Amino acid sequence: MTSKVGKEIRICFIGESFVNGTGDSQYLGWTGRICQDACLKGFDITYYNLGVRGETSSELKKRWLQEVSYRLPQKYDGRVIFSFGTNDTTIENGKTRVSLEESISNLKDILSLAKNLYPVLMISPSPIDDKEQNQRTCDLSTKFAEVCHELNVSYLDIFSELIKSKIWMDEVKSYDGAHPRAAGYQVFAEIVRNWQGWANWFIE
Repeated sequence: MTSKVGKEIRICFIGESFVNGTGDSQYLGWTGRICQDACLKGFDITYYNLGVRGETSSELKKRWLQEVSYRLPQKYDGRVIFSFGTNDTTIENGKTRVSLEESISNLKDILSLAKNLYPVLMISPSPIDDKEQNQRTCDLSTKFAEVCHELNVSYLDIFSELIKSKIWMDEVKSYDGAHPRAAGYQVFAEIVRNWQGWANWFIE
């Protein structure tokens, strides 16, 4: 059934637990909040949250196309937002789960294909309550920005904003060391809402 309210847009959000909204007792995360805001502005949003907890870019690379193409057939106005990377920088068995080089390669492969099929946005990985991992994630975000610039994909460095947010960092520390609660996701959502990359999707 097609809605008669505003412009119909279908959006897939691909990533890990921050996309999933883990820790938010309201079960909206940042993805639900920005779609709710777009709906209030008159857009008919169908939104698919495809966040998988604990997933790395290597795992995401294997699944994203099948999941997205099933939900966004070409006859619809489908768009895709990716946000991942924090799990790549987690230490496991003495090394990061995914090397910096492989993370960069994964992003290039994912975006090179995705941008030829859909309008695409990329949001950086997020900070947690671990200074050493945050440095690795910050370095990864810098490299991700370079890839997105090279591929002409709009990139939001949310890491640099969230690590300065007392609300985000306090909630992460008091909850499980990695995820915020509702107020933290509200901060995330507000940053995305004010991002030109997102705003450009909703210009009449």
